[in-house]
Amino acid sequence: MDRRPKYLQSADSTGGKWVISYSDIVTILLVLFIALAAQAFQDGQTPHTAKANPPIQEAVVPIVHPSAGAPATEPAVKKPNETLLDAEKALRHRGIHPNLEDRGLVISLEQSVLFPSGEDRIGPDALPIVARIAEVLGAIPNKISLVGHTDSVPIHSHRFKNNWELATARSVNLLELLATRYGIAESRLSVASPGPYSPQGPNDTADGRAGNRRVEIVILPASAQ
Repeated sequence: MDRRPKYLQSADSTGGKWVISYSDIVTILLVLFIALAAQAFQDGQTPHTAKANPPIQEAVVPIVHPSAGAPATEPAVKKPNETLLDAEKALRHRGIHPNLEDRGLVISLEQSVLFPSGEDRIGPDALPIVARIAEVLGAIPNKISLVGHTDSVPIHSHRFKNNWELATARSVNLLELLATRYGIAESRLSVASPGPYSPQGPNDTADGRAGNRRVEIVILPASAQ
């Protein structure tokens, strides 16, 4: 009879199983140590590898939706007086010499260029110069004022009672010529007349009075449209 304690007797009966379990644990620990050693070795090599092969950075390319298309280019907007400056250059190129004033671009045509003395009918000799002016007027959208002037000498005519009527009639006839012969829209044209009360020179000399008898073609600025 085995007189040893029961716990020693049970150890003998399970001794083989205990040895097998212990060997499994040792094997697992060995594998673990090998894995940790390999990891430590790789970590030690990482800084050198990073220097030799820097990471590749991906380029970020913005994506444009096909429906968006290219940015629209806005049409260039002209400055308020740019059209008048362009018209001035075009007129000077055609032998006309306008003046740029606050009220607009002013083309002053003396009565002797357009009309026989005391009449409102435009003479045939005036048509070439009117045609050159109309060519420029037709290329711009601005409105146009036709302003008739006279000198201060009272008129004596069976057709006109005073200088106001003569100056206004000359402006109206120039308007009709520009509209019917040269195609300038009537909606762009207007007529005005200060008669003898807006002289550009003295009325006590022949030359001064000749300069005061005139019709002005005023191309109005964009602000007056």
